[in-house]
Amino acid sequence: MVGWRFSEYIAGQEGKTPFERLLKIFQELLVHTSGDVSESLSWLTELDKQYKLTTSDYGMADFIQDLIDKGYISNPDPKNPGFTPTAKMEIAMRQKALNDIFSELKKSKRGNHNTKQSGKGDEFTSDLRPYEFGDKLENISISDSLRNAQINHGIDEFKLTYDDLEVHETFYQSQMSTVLMIDISHSMILYGEDRITPAKKVAMALSELITTRYPKDTLDILVFGNDAWQIEIKDLPYLQVGPYHTNTVAGLELAMDLLRKRKNPNKQIFMITDGKPTCIKKGKKYIKNSFGLDRMIVNRTLNLANRCRKLNIPITTFMIARDPYLVRFVEAFTQANNGKAFYSSLEGLGEFIFKDYKQNKGRRHR
Repeated sequence: MVGWRFSEYIAGQEGKTPFERLLKIFQELLVHTSGDVSESLSWLTELDKQYKLTTSDYGMADFIQDLIDKGYISNPDPKNPGFTPTAKMEIAMRQKALNDIFSELKKSKRGNHNTKQSGKGDEFTSDLRPYEFGDKLENISISDSLRNAQINHGIDEFKLTYDDLEVHETFYQSQMSTVLMIDISHSMILYGEDRITPAKKVAMALSELITTRYPKDTLDILVFGNDAWQIEIKDLPYLQVGPYHTNTVAGLELAMDLLRKRKNPNKQIFMITDGKPTCIKKGKKYIKNSFGLDRMIVNRTLNLANRCRKLNIPITTFMIARDPYLVRFVEAFTQANNGKAFYSSLEGLGEFIFKDYKQNKGRRHR
């Protein structure tokens, strides 16, 4: 795990059992190793030597046995030694990813991400605003309104006026069909920076959010390199970068096919990438160009962005690179689709995606 610091997963776990403390770190390691239990345990042993994670009463052997007994790892093939994560572990990893991102959202300052559609909807947000004529009475925040009255008029001559009232901001909640595209080209691990692991964690968290809190929504996930293919939610922890170029066209074509099968009218594409398109396919032949912007490849990509716009499918691009020529391509791509683009650090990727998903759900489509 060269280049990664795990102290944040080790500190601040007072009050938890030895198993719970080790489990959180082990889950994080599983994401980094794409589900390799043996390698994760090896790294956990090294971290134990550095941070003294275990005690004389509870050692690594006890932790491994607990993982087996509690159903987090198993050996499905007795003929081949070695353990693999179970479905229980995969669910726990998605829940952890969701909790991690939500904890970051709570820490962030309000206003990082502009919200365009708000008003008289059917689900409360955490925001408050002054009362306006026509607002529903049940949306009034009693505690905040009474506090305003006390501050404005005092206790001795207490009164509640129109100007004291505050209401909860609300959103309309509509069903949404989302396709999440994840770039697994080789550049996602180039230059000593692991970009695929944060992408996997965000995808796990988003899938957990949708399946548990918005069960009427749909989420399809695909990866794209030289080609594009759909993956299942359970496959997310095991994603790996390959020796691929970036065939954004293949990813968009598959995304459009998936959304075409969804009957609800509210559709969107989220794309996580760190680079420009460098590959397209003509028949069985790949056309590749890793240097600069190939006009034929770029034009095919922009044409698809335009097609998505005509089909009312907005594309939100989450760009985790800031090279000027890459930014210019993303700006052209975004303009062709009339979508959005965010140039995010790896640490802020989850925050941007979650806030944008909530914002897009708040729109009422006619």
